[in-house]
Amino acid sequence: MGHLARLQLAGRVTYYLGWISLFCGGLVHFNIARSTFAAISLTQRNLFEGAVVCFVICIASELRAATPAVSEVKDVVKKPLAA
Repeated sequence: MGHLARLQLAGRVTYYLGWISLFCGGLVHFNIARSTFAAISLTQRNLFEGAVVCFVICIASELRAATPAVSEVKDVVKKPLAA
């Protein structure tokens, strides 16, 4: 598995974890599952903060995967142009 594939996988996993965390926070907000999350000491704020952290990691991973590495840029510059 290459470097870019790992970054994209990390971005994809944290993206879905962020949505799951937001969904669980919504359940707590509407008192649907408050006792379940209270039993494991997760409040609505903790779920929201977890979602924000997951989305920040997701964005950073995707941006890093989108920019070429320094070694890739050097290889492109060294190639001669066709006349």
